[in-house]
Amino acid sequence: MFKIIIILIVTLIVLAIMINAIQQHKEKVEAERRAEIAKQKAIIDETENVLASATQVPVSPRLAYVLHKRILNALKIIVEMNPTPDTKQRITDVTERVEAIDIGKNDVDENISLPDNDKQIIVCIQGLKKLRALLRAEHSKGKVDTQIFSEEDKRLDRMQLRVNVDTLSRRADAAIKSQMMGSARQYLEKAIAALTNFPTPDEYIAQKKKVLSEKLNQIQENLRNSNAEDTARRLEEEKDDLDMLFAPKKKW
Repeated sequence: MFKIIIILIVTLIVLAIMINAIQQHKEKVEAERRAEIAKQKAIIDETENVLASATQVPVSPRLAYVLHKRILNALKIIVEMNPTPDTKQRITDVTERVEAIDIGKNDVDENISLPDNDKQIIVCIQGLKKLRALLRAEHSKGKVDTQIFSEEDKRLDRMQLRVNVDTLSRRADAAIKSQMMGSARQYLEKAIAALTNFPTPDEYIAQKKKVLSEKLNQIQENLRNSNAEDTARRLEEEKDDLDMLFAPKKKW
């Protein structure tokens, strides 16, 4: 009888340990499931926010395909772990959107209508940077062909250059109107340097560099003339002071 009691106690202890281990495993699996769902939702939110913030940026069909496919893949992972009707409907909607994209159409107008204020310009530049970051992330996962990645990344890089250069050019024009020639010269020099250092020059770069260089030369010429006039005036004033100092004294 005593042995039976000992065996029952040991059995209960073992069962309690097993039940506890199973419970901990379930909790761990559930925690991992929630963490993965949260991760995929973050991917969806990030991608949708980038698409929303890049409204002023011409997004090519291929890049749009990559971004919507990223959302679709995240939704599929979520539905495997938590198959709710809402998620299933979203998968249907995004799938239709992806299938409607003509990835063979690659002719995209890279001209960007520059926003009116600096805050909007910053949002535009951030949108371009985020687009490049997401494109790079998908390429690193093997979900984007290397050639497509290279072409799209270069296209985004060119657009980012245009925004930077056009912003500096606009600031230079404003400085010229305010007669702040020193600031205007600095803006133009920065813009020309950005164009010069760009690794793949094109017609836009050559034309823009020519226009900005002409503006810079005009400013430098005006500054030289202004400095020459200031120097001549200062020499004339010093000459007048010397003439007065060394002029023969009048006798009274």
